[in-house]
Amino acid sequence: MFSTVYLDPTSWDIEADVFGNIARASAPYSLAQDVASAARLFAGELYYDTEKGIPYFDEILGMLPPISLFVSYLEGAALTVSGVVSAQCIVASINAREIIGQLQFIDETGELNNVSF
Repeated sequence: MFSTVYLDPTSWDIEADVFGNIARASAPYSLAQDVASAARLFAGELYYDTEKGIPYFDEILGMLPPISLFVSYLEGAALTVSGVVSAQCIVASINAREIIGQLQFIDETGELNNVSF
């Protein structure tokens, strides 16, 4: 169904497969990885489509916006991923330097997946 370049979950760097080729990830991991990538994308950072991304520098980091704004941006980012039909951001805790929670999403097969942040 979905396939993407595999990124190591701890380093967020590409990995090689057993044959020395760039490793690929398949569903459901690939979809979760793509949602996580969309949530991490800063506005203007994607050189071939600078309209995509979350305005972290302009509206989030150091600004203390309403949590509803942050939630809205994350849910919108998840919905930009092909195969995601709905998304819900659940914030577990928040302080001045850290937000902890999950970005839950349903794919087009009806499966519920999540990405922690």
